[in-house]
Amino acid sequence: MLGTTTNGFAMEALPLSRALLEAVLADRVSDRLVCELVWTRLGYGPPVAPISGEANPGPDPAPWRAGPATLPDWAEDFPTAPECIATRPASVRLTRSIAAEHKQLLKQQLGFGGYRIGELYPRRTRRATAVNWLLADLARRGESLPETGPLPPLLPPPTDPLQGHPGDLPVS
Repeated sequence: MLGTTTNGFAMEALPLSRALLEAVLADRVSDRLVCELVWTRLGYGPPVAPISGEANPGPDPAPWRAGPATLPDWAEDFPTAPECIATRPASVRLTRSIAAEHKQLLKQQLGFGGYRIGELYPRRTRRATAVNWLLADLARRGESLPETGPLPPLLPPPTDPLQGHPGDLPVS
C-alpha cells in the first residue's frame, strides 16, 4: 500500500474517475488531496511511520519524498513533493509537462470550459491544471477515465475561494 490520504483513503482505493475530477474542479476536496493524486502518479511517496508505530507528531503532515519511480528532473527540482496548488513553480511545471496532444483533455473529456471571470482564483486555475495533468497522465499510459469510482467525503465549496478549505496552504 502506498499510504493513506489526509481523508484516510488508501491511494490505491481512490482511482481517478470523472466524478472525482469533477469534484476537484468544483472545489469539493482539499488541496492536499489534489496534490496527493498528482504526487502518487509522479512517484512521490508518503513518509514512513516511525518504527514505534506512532503517527508523525504535529498538525502538519510530513512531506512526501521522491522515490525510485520519480522522474529524475522532478526529483532533482522537487526532492519533496511539490505543493502544486499552493505554489506557482509546481503548477507551472505540471502545465509544461503536459504533452501538446493532451492540452485540451480537460475540455474534450470533461467538457470543462473554464471558470467564469468572478471565479478566477489561482487555487482554482491550479486545480484545473492538476486535473488536466491527471487526464494527460491517463492518456499517456493508455488508460481510460471511468465515469464513477470511490469518492472521499465531499466538502462544501469554501466560503472564501482565495483561502480554500480549512487546512489548505496559502497560495503564493
